[in-house]
Amino acid sequence: MVPHVSDHHVVVVSNRGPISFIEDDAGQLVPSRGAGGLVSSLGPAVASTNATWIACALTDADRHATADGAIEAEGFRVRTLDIDPDTYRQYYDVVANSTLWFLNHGLFDLPRRPRIDRRWMEAWESYRKVNVALGDLVIDEADDGATVLVHDYHLSLIGARLAKERPDLNTVYFHHTPFCDPVALRVLPYDIRVELLEGVAGNRACGFHAARWAANFEACCVDVLGRAPRTFVSPAAPDADDLRRVATSDECHAALERLDAQVGDCAVIARVDRIELSKNIVRGFLAYEDLLRTRPSWRQRVVFVAYVYPSRQTLPEYQAYRTEVESVVNRINAELSTPGWTPIILDMRDNYPRSVAALRRYDVLLVNPVRDGLNLVAKEGPLVNEHHGVVLLSPEAGVWDELADAAIAVNPFDVAATADALDLALNLDAAERHERWAALRQMAEARTPDDWFADQLAAGRD
Repeated sequence: MVPHVSDHHVVVVSNRGPISFIEDDAGQLVPSRGAGGLVSSLGPAVASTNATWIACALTDADRHATADGAIEAEGFRVRTLDIDPDTYRQYYDVVANSTLWFLNHGLFDLPRRPRIDRRWMEAWESYRKVNVALGDLVIDEADDGATVLVHDYHLSLIGARLAKERPDLNTVYFHHTPFCDPVALRVLPYDIRVELLEGVAGNRACGFHAARWAANFEACCVDVLGRAPRTFVSPAAPDADDLRRVATSDECHAALERLDAQVGDCAVIARVDRIELSKNIVRGFLAYEDLLRTRPSWRQRVVFVAYVYPSRQTLPEYQAYRTEVESVVNRINAELSTPGWTPIILDMRDNYPRSVAALRRYDVLLVNPVRDGLNLVAKEGPLVNEHHGVVLLSPEAGVWDELADAAIAVNPFDVAATADALDLALNLDAAERHERWAALRQMAEARTPDDWFADQLAAGRD
C-alpha cells in the first residue's frame, strides 16, 4: 500500500509531464493523460494525491495552460517549465537522446559516434541549463522536508543541485533505461563523467528496474568518483486495472474484430513497440522470414502482427531505421505472400486500443530488445491475453529478471535461433502453453504501480 502522502509533500520531476493540452475548435485548452511508460506506471499512484508534478512544457498549448503557475487537471497538479526551443532541442535531442540514450543502450557506432566537439559541448551547456531551471522550480515548489522523485537520464544533474541548495529535501532518482558499464562510459570526457555521476549520486538514493543496471551504475561511480552511492532495485509495474478497462472498451473490441477478420484462423505472432533502435524490430522480422523459409509448413498458417509506432523522429538514425523496417516488411510480403495470405501486418499508427487488441489475440509475443531498462509490454501482454500466449523474451531486457522462469529466452542478435524459438513456441502443446501463460500472468500481477511508488517514497526516507 502506498504511504499516505497528505502528511508530507511529494514532488515528481520529469522531462514529460502526466498531462498534455490541445486547443479545441473554440480555442479552449483541453487536457488529456500524457503518453509514455512513466505516466502509465507512476501516474495511477500519484493521481489524486497532494503531489506536484514538474515537467517541461512541450507544446504551445502546454505553455498557455500553465503560464500562470500550477494547474490541476486529470487528477494531477502540474507545473511546467517553458524552455527556449533551441535550448530544449540541444538538451533533449543532442545530449539526452543522441548521447545518453545511445550510451546506456550500447548503440554507438564507435568508429563514428559519439563526436564530442565544440557544438556538443554547447549542447551539454543547454542540458545543464535545463536541469538547473527544473531544479529551481523544485526549490520553489517543494515544502520543507518534501520528498522529490527525479525521473530518468534527462535530469541527471538535479540531485547534486538540490543537495546543495535544499538539503532538507529527500531526493530520490530513478533511472529508466539500462546503465552502461565503466568501459562504455569512458567515451564521455572525464569532467562530463564526473558531473553526470555526481549529479545522480547527489540524490539520497538511486533506483533501477533491475539489479544489473544498479551494479553497472555503482561500478561507474567507483571507477570515476571512488565511491558508490546508495541504490535500490524496484521494477515498475503495469496498471492492470487500466489495461483491462481498455481491453473491454468498445474501441478495443472493434479493433480485435478487424484483426480477427485479417488473420482468420492463422496463429498470431505479435509485437507492440516503438520504432526504436534498441527494440530490435528488423531482426524480429528477419527471424520470422527464416521461420517461413526453413519451415514452409507455417506459410498461410501464421501471421506476424506488428503494431509499432514512430519514436524520436527528429533524429536521423531513427528516420533511417523506420525506413529499414518498412523496406524489410515490404520485401518479405512481396516475396512470400500468397492469394488470401499476407505474412506481415505492419501498422505504424499510435493507437493504444488497437495495440491492446493485439495483446489479447497473440499466440506468441516477441519481445527481443538488444537492451532494455525494463519492458512493460512483456508484463502487459499476459494480463489481457486470451489465447494462453507464449512470450519470447530477450534476456537483455530488465524484465527478464522477473519473467525468466516462464518466458522463452531469445538471443536478440541470433536470427536463426529466434526463428527456432518461434517454431518451438508455436508448437507447444496446450498444457505447457497454459502453464507458461498462467505463470507469466501471476508474475505480472505480483506488483502494482502503488508498490513502485511506495518503494520510491521509502527510499527517500531510509
